[in-house]
Amino acid sequence: MENLISLVNKIQRACTALGDHGEATALPTLWDSLPSIAVVGGQSSGKSSVLESVVGKDFLPRGSGIVTRRPLVLQLHKIDEGSREYAEFLHLPRKRFTDFAAVRREIQDETDRETGRTKQISSVPIHLSIYSPNVVNLTLIDLPGLTKVAVEGQPDSIVHDIENMVRSYIEKPNCIILAISPANQDLATSDAIKISREVDPTGERTLGVLTKIDLMDKGTDAADILEGKSYRLKFPWVGVVNRSQADINKNVDMIAARHREREYFASTPEYKHLAHRMGSEHLAKMLSKHLEVVIKSKIPGIQSLVNKTIAELESELSRLGKPIAADAGGKMYSIMEICRLFDQIYKEHLDGVRSGGDKIYNVFDNQLPAALKRLQFDKQLSMENIRKLITEADGYQPHLIAPEQGYRRLIESSVVSIRGPAEAAVDAVHALLKELVHKAINETIELKQYPALRVEVSDAAIESLERMKQASKKATLQLVDMECSYLTVDFFRKLPQDVDKGGNPTHSIFDRYNDSYLRRIGSTVLSYVNMVCASLRNSIPKSIVYCQVREAKRGLLDHFFSELGKLEQKQLSSLLNEDPAVMERRTALAKRLELYRSAQAEIDAVAWSK
Repeated sequence: MENLISLVNKIQRACTALGDHGEATALPTLWDSLPSIAVVGGQSSGKSSVLESVVGKDFLPRGSGIVTRRPLVLQLHKIDEGSREYAEFLHLPRKRFTDFAAVRREIQDETDRETGRTKQISSVPIHLSIYSPNVVNLTLIDLPGLTKVAVEGQPDSIVHDIENMVRSYIEKPNCIILAISPANQDLATSDAIKISREVDPTGERTLGVLTKIDLMDKGTDAADILEGKSYRLKFPWVGVVNRSQADINKNVDMIAARHREREYFASTPEYKHLAHRMGSEHLAKMLSKHLEVVIKSKIPGIQSLVNKTIAELESELSRLGKPIAADAGGKMYSIMEICRLFDQIYKEHLDGVRSGGDKIYNVFDNQLPAALKRLQFDKQLSMENIRKLITEADGYQPHLIAPEQGYRRLIESSVVSIRGPAEAAVDAVHALLKELVHKAINETIELKQYPALRVEVSDAAIESLERMKQASKKATLQLVDMECSYLTVDFFRKLPQDVDKGGNPTHSIFDRYNDSYLRRIGSTVLSYVNMVCASLRNSIPKSIVYCQVREAKRGLLDHFFSELGKLEQKQLSSLLNEDPAVMERRTALAKRLELYRSAQAEIDAVAWSK
């Protein structure tokens, strides 16, 4: 079974797989749930020397003032004896560093890339992995040293900025705080202890490290602190003796420095009885063991979050869509499949599976009848207009029994006004069908992946609807024109029976144009026109559904498909041009998902072995 710390390292790398700089912000819930060790200390507390002693290599930038200006996530991986040591940065994934002086320069350069060549700080972490047979599996986060005053070139807010950055890491309940304090200063003034007590008042998560023990004034010692008498923590204090500045200048070997450290504790009377748990080697082993214990206790929660994150990644990858096929056939198939999905969603809107299709029924059930009712036939059939049209229709020879031509003109002039509501109904349905195209386009997730194809499909659908509208308008208005062109025979057959009601044909033509006679004509015409309205109220929706709605369901993209078959591979490729950001995100998500699935299998193995 792989070491638990290495397993967590793998999950942490997955968490940061998206960021160019490895920001731990992509999935903060999972990242925050992973136990980690944050190294906290004031400036010149010996923090960097402790880290280098744990690693056994000189690799951290040195100098006066704030040297660590970005968090450094340091992952140590123990490899087989005899293997060559090397380091890798997350922002340079394919480059191995075997020269640790080059590692130091890269940390400095990467810091400058983010902050510029200034003394500013940045919360964006640098991720560094070191592989060596001389380390233990461990993950440490080196944070900028706490300071009390800003120096030249730094903003006045630098003190609070650093404190807030440190606090953002150590206040997380899964963070183990490695508090570094120099022994040659009063512990009551220790920046690391002060901020640790604020976020961890019971000391449950704090491990104390005392540096510079060998630099204490003569006659004083740190035995009370190391024994836990003067400042008690839940876990025993660890004392370390780092290389002096002279040793660093002389490039004293780390192995020799560790040997000298062991000798110091073993030979100093005040610390002789504590020597077995002092020194950087013991510190590294103790931290590794403690971190592994904490990780093991958190496995159920980590397991749950990893499973949840995998589901989220799979969902997002599904939303982003599959990678583009390389060959023309594959591209054509992809386009046709996406269009099929769009077409299916569009049909679902019309069929009521999705919302929107009901608005078309509203046109037929409310808008069209209301428009027909608003037609003012009474004005068209006023006494003056009836007398005028009938007289004109008779011409030089008055009608004998019934004013047939007058009836025809009155009916035609009334029915023709129905064209307006009929045309408006066609336009209203067309507008709704267009609205549903936009809805279906937005709801077809796959089209979001390909902006060019999205535009083409949308334009093609709208063009088809426009052609359907023209055909529908022609057919629908023909229905009205048919009613204008022909009066039913039954209607005329009734007229002779009603001659006496309208007047006596033996009377003068002028007598027969009296008001009573004209009102009878107007009433008869109105009755016929209302009958025509009732008929068209039913037939107009049928025409619109047949010419527009049914055709939209049957072949909205038929013309687009016929044109698609004429395109060459280059043109097909242009339709499937993705947003580069989407392509990059899919690749990163796929890589991260692979890491999570691997981690999931290993976590499950650990859980089952417990």
